[in-house]
Amino acid sequence: MSDLIRVILLGIIEGITEFLPISSTGHLLIAEQLGLGERSDLFNIGIQAGAILAVTLIYWKRLWQLLTQWREPSNRDYLAKLTVAFLITAVLGFIAVKAGFTLPDTVTPIAWALVIGGFWMIGAEAVAARRPDRREVTWTVAVLVGFAQMLAGVFPGTSRSAATIFAALLAGTSNRAAATEFAFLVGIPTMYAATGYELLKVVKNGGAVHEDWSALIVGFVVSAIVAFAAVKWLLGYIRTHRFTPFAIYRIALGVALLLWLPTGV
Repeated sequence: MSDLIRVILLGIIEGITEFLPISSTGHLLIAEQLGLGERSDLFNIGIQAGAILAVTLIYWKRLWQLLTQWREPSNRDYLAKLTVAFLITAVLGFIAVKAGFTLPDTVTPIAWALVIGGFWMIGAEAVAARRPDRREVTWTVAVLVGFAQMLAGVFPGTSRSAATIFAALLAGTSNRAAATEFAFLVGIPTMYAATGYELLKVVKNGGAVHEDWSALIVGFVVSAIVAFAAVKWLLGYIRTHRFTPFAIYRIALGVALLLWLPTGV
């Protein structure tokens, strides 16, 4: 398999999985284990940036409304809740970094996170479905979404989008579209901040000197295009469908990985 095809495949995987509730980190690690090759930290940052750019473009009207009409009470309240959720994640993330926490680079914990998260999604959505349709984002939702983002960052395979969406659903925002919008909007500054931090670290360590920039650009573009299509599809899908198929996929993939691991492959 040529290096270009590997780069395109990794960009596609990142674009599909970054905002769907199935874990991008988990799928990229699995892809490496399957022989797509381990890429540099800067490459991984680049394709993630492509996915972030895509979701920013999708929500640009909403973001512009919040920023230019922040004096309106509803927009000011929403911005305050987004800020609180972001700050909770940022502070906890800073503490984790200073404590020397590192992400696991093996498939086993990811497999368990996929399975456990799948069952949790099914249960959480069943609970939310019994509640009246509610679009309001409360302060409780904002705080729990902030903690959920950090949880997803600590446990690969959890999925940031899954953790935040279902934290919102359980905490009171029972409307799937409203919960997803808040989760994605919180994710934009969070992921830009995390990507910027990692980029500065890579540049400071001299990792940019020997980078394959053509591969990075291709991966970035592919990830952005695929993520744009994936998120647009997801936002249309959840208007009339539950997240159950994603939960079943997570469980099936996790079980398959747990059965595959004992073979030593």
